Amino acid sequence: MEKNQHKHHFLFVAFPIQGHINPVRHLAMRLTTLSNTTVTISTAVSCHRRMFNVSDPNQEIQEGNLTYIPFSNGYDNGFNSETDDPKLYLSTFKQNGLKTLSTIVQSLSQRARPVTCIIYTILMSWAAGVAREHNIPSVFFWNQTATVFAICYHFFHGYESLITDHASNPEFTIHLPELPPLKIKELPSFITITDPNHPFFSGLFALRGDFEALDLEAGDRQLPKVLFNSFSALETSALASVNEIETLSIAPLMPFLFSSPVDEVHRDLFKNDERDYMKWLDSKEEGSVVYVSFGSVAMMKRTQMEEMMKGLKESGRPYLWVVRKDNREEGVELDGGEEGMVIQWCSQLRVLSHRAVGCFVTHCGWNSMLESLVCGMAMVGVPQFSDQATNVKLVEEVWGSGVKGKVDEEGVLKGEELKRCLDMVMDEGEESVRIRRRAKMWRDKALEAVNEGGSSYANLQAFLSLCAVDRHGILRLGLFSHILPSIGVNCTLTFSRHRR
Repeated sequence: MEKNQHKHHFLFVAFPIQGHINPVRHLAMRLTTLSNTTVTISTAVSCHRRMFNVSDPNQEIQEGNLTYIPFSNGYDNGFNSETDDPKLYLSTFKQNGLKTLSTIVQSLSQRARPVTCIIYTILMSWAAGVAREHNIPSVFFWNQTATVFAICYHFFHGYESLITDHASNPEFTIHLPELPPLKIKELPSFITITDPNHPFFSGLFALRGDFEALDLEAGDRQLPKVLFNSFSALETSALASVNEIETLSIAPLMPFLFSSPVDEVHRDLFKNDERDYMKWLDSKEEGSVVYVSFGSVAMMKRTQMEEMMKGLKESGRPYLWVVRKDNREEGVELDGGEEGMVIQWCSQLRVLSHRAVGCFVTHCGWNSMLESLVCGMAMVGVPQFSDQATNVKLVEEVWGSGVKGKVDEEGVLKGEELKRCLDMVMDEGEESVRIRRRAKMWRDKALEAVNEGGSSYANLQAFLSLCAVDRHGILRLGLFSHILPSIGVNCTLTFSRHRR
């Protein structure tokens, strides 16, 4: 009992969407393989129920070295876009989450499993408040690109007026420290929304809370610490652009990179299609298949579906297209015929790592893009909202591993434009070869980062060394003076409890 009481116990608190759940699970699994730690993952009841298909929504789940305990956000049956007010969602979420997560922390302590550190994702800064309430340290896990973090940090620290004053001019260019010039249309959409009646306007307040929590943590001889779902070679300038933050890039974290096969256990919020898409891929030539997926949140308009199908067929290439069940409309023909297969969901890493796949048409959500980079896959970017416009700029202009599809005035990617982009990426011309070569280069750099001696490996080991628990279960200060110059900061990193 003595040993268990003083074992380090991370509590992850994740926003209940696939793009937050995946990196949290991957980081949690990585921590348990690198150290003798206990890890609990907590997300909203509605998400927990979908992950495990349990009748009791509050049922605690044990899966290997991970424990899952849900909190209630006031929407235990999930958010209903037809009946629930999106402007009230995040405030109700916070109000209920604070209470129920605090109860979980207290219960774990009473069961001789005290939490010694809370790690929370974007939009979940109230979890840091729970940490302060229980006198527990907390760490922010930024699960988007470091570039988007830097943009948001500067927005909330001196650039907000400049950006909002020009939010209606998509061509206006912003110059932020250490970042490439960015037009308004290339910024994350959540910082350019100025209409308080916009359904996503409340998201800006929640995001502001994330950065206010970091400001609150800042103190004498201490800078806030942020874990990044990125790697140093990919975003060196962005990681160095915020001197007021201790940045630790620790990605990629996908389990198949370390030990388990690519078809490791998934906890997707959507059921995999029963059609044998992997067998279908096996029948195709190497690098010939176009894979299309717009992720777990984005909704494709009917006109976009029709144009997508048109472009895929005109390209003359075999394609695997994911169209979620909740995004299918009557009257839209989705029969792929002999050359195409349209499915409802799939194991994306298995698809992207398959020899037959030669291009990924993506909405540019960061999880999808990072998986594509790790698999050395060239991309055609069709950004929808959130961080995606920034991400596609990085892919096309900074990393050089893909192209952006040009949309019309209605935001629709026409079929002929999709065909042009696919030709650009998959043909044998000089530019096509260059794009594919760059994609393979980033795959190699990603693997180098997570191998022993790599930047992400060293950063994660240093973070674990910092989290030393004494015999009283108190998280003691640790030093990071040996942290790599590649993270852009040469300093001593300390970690202490929050101040009340």
